[in-house]
Order: sequence, then C-alpha cells, then structure tokens
Amino acid sequence: MPHRRAVLAGAAMAALAGPAAAQPAWPSRPIRIIVPFGLGGAADVAARFMAEPLSQALQVPVVIENRPGAGGTIGTDLAAKAPPDGHTLVALGNTAAVNETLQPQRGYVLLRDLTPVAPINIANNVLVVHPAVPARDLGEFLALLRREPGRWNYAHSGPGTPYHLAGEMLKHMAGVDMVAVSFRGSNEARTAVLAGQVPIMFDGIPTMIPQIEAGRVRGLATTALQRDPALPALPAVAEAVPGFEYPIWIGLMMPAATPRPIVARLHGEITRIMDGEAGRAAMARMGARPLVMSLSDYDAYIRRDIETLAGLVRSANLRAE
Repeated sequence: MPHRRAVLAGAAMAALAGPAAAQPAWPSRPIRIIVPFGLGGAADVAARFMAEPLSQALQVPVVIENRPGAGGTIGTDLAAKAPPDGHTLVALGNTAAVNETLQPQRGYVLLRDLTPVAPINIANNVLVVHPAVPARDLGEFLALLRREPGRWNYAHSGPGTPYHLAGEMLKHMAGVDMVAVSFRGSNEARTAVLAGQVPIMFDGIPTMIPQIEAGRVRGLATTALQRDPALPALPAVAEAVPGFEYPIWIGLMMPAATPRPIVARLHGEITRIMDGEAGRAAMARMGARPLVMSLSDYDAYIRRDIETLAGLVRSANLRAE
C-alpha cells in the first residue's frame, strides 16, 4: 500500500507539473518597444538607448517600432491591445498622462489597460526663440508677449506633448498669449523654428544646445525649478514665473494582463541598467537623469502626473487639436 500511494502521488505531481512544463520560456522571440512618436524625440531616444543593454540582459533582440499619430494615442492603443505575453512594451511619459484628460476618444485607459514596468529618465526643456525675435532675455520676452498678445506663434510636436504643454503652462502661469502651431513631430517643429517660419519653441536641452551655440536660436530659459547644469547661464523660467516647472519623463509600460513575474524581471533589468555607471553616463550625455524607483512608486508617480496635468488642461481650457 505505501508503494501504491507513492506511485499515485507521483502521478498526480506529474499531472500538475505537465501544464507548467508546457508553458513556453520567456522571452521566446524578439521584444518590441513601441514608440508612439516619430524619430528623434525624447521617447524614441530613450527607447533606442534601452534596446541594446536590455537585449543583452534577456538574450533576445529588442526592436523599436515607431507608431506616431494622434498625440501618441495610436501607438499607445496598439500596445494596450497587444497580447499580454511579455513581448510588447511601450515608451511613453508626460504625453500619455495628459492624454487621459486631453484625448477622451483615445480608446484605452492608461492604468487600466497598461501596467507600469520601469521609468527610464527625466530631462528639462529649454525655451528658445529665432534670432529675429526682438527679445534678448526672458524678461524682455515676457514683456514682448504682454505688449503684443496673440501676435507670436510657438511650435510644438503635437497636442499634449511636453513642448505643447510647456507653452500652454507658460501662457497660463505668466498671463501671456502665444498661438500654438502644431507639427507632426519635434523634427518638423524644430526645422520650422530654425528656418524662422515659427519663432518660438520649447525643446529638449540636448537637441537645442548645438543650435544655441551656433547662434541659430537664442536660448532664454530652462524649465526646472532651478538652473540646469547643461545651460547654467540661462535662468529657470521659475525665476520670473514662480512655480513653473515642466520636465520630460520617459518610462515603459506593457499590457495590463502581462504575468507579474515578467513585469518584475523587466523592472529589475531596466533598474539595473539605469542605476549603473553606463546608464548614468549615457543619460548625462543626453542631458537627462536616470529615473529609478520601485514598481509601486512608479505607479504612484504616473497617477500624480495624470492628476496634475488634468488640472492644467482644465484651468487652461485646453482642447485636443
């Protein structure tokens, strides 16, 4: 009898182990990171940096798939509806947070249909003007906008993007008026500013430093509460407009039903990359800082940003374009 019970117990254990053993190993094929914006933007640059070390850690290719459009909602919706098998990530940030209010027809709910995986980085923007703008510094610029309301246009890379929201925040907090001109991506917006077609833009610091140094644009201020080390000669907007702050943060999410062990593994690998010397050095070259936090803190960070940006959308009476 003891022998028979042992045989039956072994058979039962084998039956239980069978389905688990049949589960495919993860990752079993290339992992894609959907970037819901065009080439060259903050999300694209962060995702492309992440692809190589993450591929080395997971021993599978990590490929970038740019799916721009509708303020980032097309690519984000694609990721939200992807199979939750651990092979699809999406790189997003402030724009996804503001779209929860600004884009009511987006087709998904961010923290219902996607789950946070890990943040990547955070960086500041710089306010620049074409040299033809008759303002040498931030004070003269704000005085110009107040003196000539509605005359001056600013370029941005689409509704809800950080370059758009920074402009709208400045209008709202400083009591000035500019006209927003939307482009299909940051490259198009930047090209229009460099050509003098649109005279004003908030843009990423690393992208604009060479243009400032070459005299193609004039840097006026940066968007942290304090001066940015990359452009220490420029004031923070907050020096003239108390409380003004608009960084760009980028992180990764994936379909909400993805198994938690996969999410935890990815969070651990990405955190290790961003918290290491190579990650910190790469971010410094980009003019950014690693953004490292636990899964629960990252979730709370996104929720706070959604709430903060919803307040801006409502108080500034913003509408999707």
